[in-house]
Amino acid sequence: MSERIHAHQLYQPMLYPKHRQQKKIDQSFQSVFHKELENQLTVSKHAQKRLQDRNIKISETSWNNISKKVIEAGQKGIKDSLVIMKNVTLVVNAPNQTVITALDRNESTSQIFTNINGAIVIDE
Repeated sequence: MSERIHAHQLYQPMLYPKHRQQKKIDQSFQSVFHKELENQLTVSKHAQKRLQDRNIKISETSWNNISKKVIEAGQKGIKDSLVIMKNVTLVVNAPNQTVITALDRNESTSQIFTNINGAIVIDE
């Protein structure tokens, strides 16, 4: 019998590391995907109704900026934040990434906001 090593014998041990490497890539993609989903704000039914009733329009770019700032606020321990923009004021729960209510900016000048432990000012 020959003591030669056949090509398929050399290749098989390499399958396991490649399979393992592929799994790491898949997990990395999955973690990025879930992180991206977490970066999206949810608008409560109450806030959605307020936005509609008051005819408040917020651009996708502005929503993305709000979301980024709310994430930063959450990382600093802020739970409920007042988001103040040129045309709108929002109350956002940072841990849940949820917009609780919305007011027209002019309407919010005479309001008192309670249970807020942080503020975000976005000049848009």
